[in-house]
Formats: sequence, structure tokens, C-alpha cells
Amino acid sequence: MLSEKNDFRSASHENADEDIIDLSHYFRVINQKKWRILSLALVVTFLVALIVLSLTPVYKATSSLLIESEETNIVSIEQVYGLDASKKEYFETQYEILKSRYIAEKVVNKMDLGTHPIFLEKLDEINASPFDDLKSSIKSVLTFLPQKEPEPLNEDEQRQLQKEQIVSLFLEELTISPIPNTQVVKISFTSESPRLAAEVANAVAEVYIESYLEAKFDMTSKATSWLNDSLEGLRTKLEVSEKKLAEFYQREQLVDLDGVVGLASEELQGLSEQLLQAENRLKQSEIIFEQVQNFNGDPAELASMPAVQNHPSIQNVKEAELIAQSNVSELSKVYGPKHLKMISAQAELTSVKQSLNNQVASLISGITSEYRQAQSQVNRLRIAVSAAKEEFRKLTTLESKRKVLQREVDTNQQLYDSFFTRLQETSEVEGFESANARVLDSAVLPIEPFKPKKGLILIATLVLSTGFGVLIALVLDFLNGGIRSVDDVERKLGQRMMGLIPWQPHKKKNDLPLREFFDKSNHVFSEAVRTLRTSIQLLDLSGSKNVIMVTSSVPKEGKTTVSINLAFAMGQIGNTLIIDTDLRKPALAKRFGLPGFQPGLVNLIAGTHSLDECLCNDVSSNIDVITAGTATPNPQELLTSESFKKVISELKQQYDYVIVDTAPVQAVSDAIIVSENVDMLFHVVKADSTNEKIVSSGLDRFLRVGKRIDGVILNQVDIKKAGNSYAYTGYYDQYGYGDAPT
Repeated sequence: MLSEKNDFRSASHENADEDIIDLSHYFRVINQKKWRILSLALVVTFLVALIVLSLTPVYKATSSLLIESEETNIVSIEQVYGLDASKKEYFETQYEILKSRYIAEKVVNKMDLGTHPIFLEKLDEINASPFDDLKSSIKSVLTFLPQKEPEPLNEDEQRQLQKEQIVSLFLEELTISPIPNTQVVKISFTSESPRLAAEVANAVAEVYIESYLEAKFDMTSKATSWLNDSLEGLRTKLEVSEKKLAEFYQREQLVDLDGVVGLASEELQGLSEQLLQAENRLKQSEIIFEQVQNFNGDPAELASMPAVQNHPSIQNVKEAELIAQSNVSELSKVYGPKHLKMISAQAELTSVKQSLNNQVASLISGITSEYRQAQSQVNRLRIAVSAAKEEFRKLTTLESKRKVLQREVDTNQQLYDSFFTRLQETSEVEGFESANARVLDSAVLPIEPFKPKKGLILIATLVLSTGFGVLIALVLDFLNGGIRSVDDVERKLGQRMMGLIPWQPHKKKNDLPLREFFDKSNHVFSEAVRTLRTSIQLLDLSGSKNVIMVTSSVPKEGKTTVSINLAFAMGQIGNTLIIDTDLRKPALAKRFGLPGFQPGLVNLIAGTHSLDECLCNDVSSNIDVITAGTATPNPQELLTSESFKKVISELKQQYDYVIVDTAPVQAVSDAIIVSENVDMLFHVVKADSTNEKIVSSGLDRFLRVGKRIDGVILNQVDIKKAGNSYAYTGYYDQYGYGDAPT
């Protein structure tokens, strides 16, 4: 289960790596093809330069026009025209007018461009279509097509068509460019003639101003005529409304209706206030009157009424009665009832009581009389208020009618005065017209052509052609059939990936230094070889397969380097021997610095030398080396001999590991012969170099003779790509141990 998870993570990591763009690889491809890319760019730029130099230069002249936001008029004629020169829409409208066919046609007529050679030449190019003859030929062959020719134009129609074509050509060369956040607009015209370009740019500005003045004059004339007609109708309406108002005053016999209404309003207000006061007095009198009626005329009871008691005259009599009673009470303590003082005091008390009764009777009579008077006054005031209200309503109705008639008169009078004023203003400015724009900068004769921009075109051509060359180089690299990744080994070659050897920096024409494996600064390289050693050991856990053959499809793939470094790695764990079986172009003697006369495999097979004489021990790595030996004209005969088989068999018994370096399989058949005497066979492929078909062909040669390929070794892998698109990680740096020496 854990193994399946690790495989899944490894596959996911490889897929993610394939999605990453390897820029360093692309840069290297570009660097390799840089001279071809540069040559292509220079050739294309030279051809474009020839074309550009043959083009007719076109000149561009520009004039500046300032469009005023507010016109400098004597009076406000905009109200008559209905224009608002302060809005954005106003300026946009002026820009469209400048680009209109109306202005273009006026300029064409003014400058008589219909007879100008440049425009006539363009007309000829338009009318002389190269497809007319082709269309006629097709129609003559394909008879089922409509054969009817268009009706010929008369002279007027031809002139009109030619004029429209010239205007269209004119508009194609005209450019109107408003400057943002300003009221300035640029008028540009392009032409093969610099003088014509400047004249047309200035003419457009002049024609625009003239057309505005003409349109304004026409509008003023139309406004004057319309105001005159409207004024007659308004005068009639005013006279009718004034007549209605006069008849109203005469019919109702009114002089100052506003004053009469005011007096009626004041009178009604005064009567209403009097009625309110009278009603209040009536309510008070009614209360007292009802109380008096409820006491049945008994003087004592009447005197006890609050209204009677609170009356000033009654209060005075009451005080006198109290004094008399007090006097009688005091005298009764001293004198008897028949004493003169007592009789006098009793007579005085009786007189006071009689006076009180008389005062109460008189007061009751006054209350009744006051109540009757209050009732009468309230009734009279109510009648007066009702009459005043009716009169006020009548006067108000008349006032409303008068206001309606007066408002109609005032409205007609205002309209009449307003139109009359506008008519006077329009008549005054009819002969004084001001433009809404002025020329800010006149177009000058252009010196430098506007197009073609020769320098810019050549620079752009150089850049684009260089980019195109880079694209071609990358496409060719993409189509390259080299073995680029572990997936290529398994998918394209159908073989097991045994390991890879990273590319080490060295001089291009020289071999990799012999002791690179032992250099501690090249830990990644050493670790890659050890990883390869481990992979080979895992293939043979029993340890019985110890004769290992290393070959390649073509020369220069690094098979000898792989063989030597694999022997170094094997020498660290067991007794190891490396044999050079490439008898045609041997390399081991030179790589180990041995002399050319050193006896080797040829001598051993031929029996001219013993094994001890042919063996050379490399002290630094503690491995033994058998070189190719003396040159021979018949290498295949030696390799197919029984002596060779015997030598390999003996060496297999003496050594733990025997590394056999052979010739390239595509060059000669020596490697196929040698493979019959080895236990394991590994095929070296130079990464991103040897074509897939060549490698497959070499592998097929072994398969056809029934020899199994135990694995493929990718050699000279760029270490910088190890974690990117090549997906090489996992063979020597998957767990991050390749960053520092152990």
C-alpha cells in the first residue's frame, strides 16, 4: 500500500514537472541557432528595406481649430436658435460636422480637387480594376451566370459618381482629432504633395467657419420671419383679452374692486368680532336669568344667589345690615326691648332689611332686562354678519373673474413684449454675425514625410524576423526526435530506465576527466553513478550475473565514460575489472594513460600474452583494466572465437564484476557478438541528442538475435533540467541528497 502511494506521488510529481516551461532549455536552443536566426533577420530586413525605399512618401499637415464654448454676440440669440454651447454634446456635434461629407464636398468644390492630378490618378486606379477582365472571362466560360451588363450612366450621373468618389477619397485622407479636456481640435490631411496637404488642412478650417456663418445667417432670417408671424397672433390675443376685461368692468360697474373687497373683508371681520362678544354676554346673562327663575321670588333666597351677592350695591347693603344687627345685639345686652335706643336700633335694622329687599328686587328686574337686550343684540348681529358674508362672497367671485381676465391680459402682454424684444434683437444682429471657432494654428508645409516610417519599419522588421527565427528554432527543437525524459525511455523505446549520468562541464573536444567520479565537488555526478550501481545490483539479487556490457547506438554518446565510472563505483564494493572490446577504435588505454603497445584483449585471445601481462591495475580506484591490445585486421573473428568465450568465462570466476565496453551497435556488429558472452546488457543514450529511431534501431538489433536489453542509461543529462521538463529526478536527487556531499 505504501509503495502504491509512493508511485502515485512520483507520477504526480512527473506530470507537474512536464507542465513547467524550461526557459533555460529554450535559451540554449536559441544560443545554438543564433547565427542562423541573425542571418534570417538580416536577409528579411534587407528585402523589406528595398520595398520601403520604393514606396512613395506621404506627407501630413495639421491645423488647429479652437471652438468657442460661448459666442461673442451682442444679444442672446442662442435663445432664438435653441443652442446650448456649454454642453459636451455641442462640441461632439461640431467634431462630426468637421468630418461630414457636407464640409468635404465644399472643400473639394472650393479647391477644385476633381481636376487635381493626385485625385485623378487615384480615380483611375479605382476604376481600372484588374478583376474586371477576370470577371468577364469567367462569365463567358460559365454561361449559366447572369450575363446582363449594368446600364450605362449618363453624363450627369457619371459626374455625380466621380464627385462622390473624390469626396470619399478626400475623407479617407482627412483626420479630425479633438484634444481631450480642451476645446481645440486638430485637422490633419495626408497627401503625396506636401503643399496640397497644408492647403487642404487650412481649407477645411476655413470652410467650417464659413459654413457656420452661412447657417447662422439662414437661422437668423428664419427666426425673424417666424417671430413676425408669431407677433401678429400674439397681438390679436392681447387685444381680445383686454377687450374682455374692459367689458367685465363695465358690466359689473366696478371701479376699484380691490378696495371694495378690502372694505367688505374688514366689515365682515368687525361684525364677526362684535357677534362673538355679544354671544359671550348673552351666555353669561342667560345663566343668571335661569338662576333667578328657579327661586320663585323669595327675597331671602334671591339674596343668597351668588350673582346677587356679588353685586356691589347688594354688598353695601349687606354690610349695613351686619352693622345694624351688631348694634342691636350689643344694645340688647344693656337695654330692654322698649328702651328708646333699642327701638331706634330695631327700626334701623328693619329699614336696612327693607332696603336690601328693594335692592334685590331692582337687581332681578335689571337682570331680566339685560338678558332680553343681549338676545336682541345677538339676533341683530347675526343678521348683519350673514348679509356681510353674502356680500363678501359676491365680491370674491367678481374678484376671481377679474383676476382670470387680468392674468390672461398679463400673460399675453408678456409674450407679446418678449417676442417683440427678440424680434428687435434679431433684426439688430442680422447684419452682424460672429463665428463659433477660430484658427489657432495654420498648417505649414511639412518637410518630413508622415509615412512610411522607414526607420521604424526596418526596426520592426528586424525584431519580428528575429522573433520568427526564434520561433522556427523552437519549433524545430520541439520536433526533435531525441530522448528527453524517463517517459520517453519507457514510452518510445519500451525499455526500463536504469539510471542517468549528469552532464559535467568540460571542454567540448576533450573527454571528461578520468577521476571525475572521485572529485568531491562533483557529488551529484558521483551519486548518479552510485544510483546506477544500485539499480544494477537490484536486478541481480543472487549476484550470479556479474559480466555487465555497456554499449550505445552511435559514437560520442559517452558509453566509455559510463563504463569507466560504473567500474569505479563497482570497485568500491567488490573486485572489478573493465575490458575494452572495441577493437576498432579502442579508448580505454588512452583514457587511463597507458601506452599503445600495452598488451590487452587481442593478445589474450591470441595467446601471445598471459592474463597477468595484460592486466593493468589502477591504484587510485583499485580496479583492473584490460585494454584492446594490439591492433588487429579481423576483430569479429577474434570476438566470435572460443578463446574469447574462454577468457570471459575465466574472468567471470576471478572477479566480482566485469564491465565490458563495446563498439557502437549501429556502426558495427561487434557489440552483438560480444553480447552473447555477457550476463547483463545496458544501452547508453545521449540525452536530447540521439534520434529516437536510431536508438530503437540499435535496440532492435539485439532483440532480433534474442538478446534481452536489461535497461537504458541516459547520459550527459543537463543537471539544471533535472527537476523540470525532463522529469529526471528520482534517480539521484529525489530526496534532496544531491545538494551536499555525504
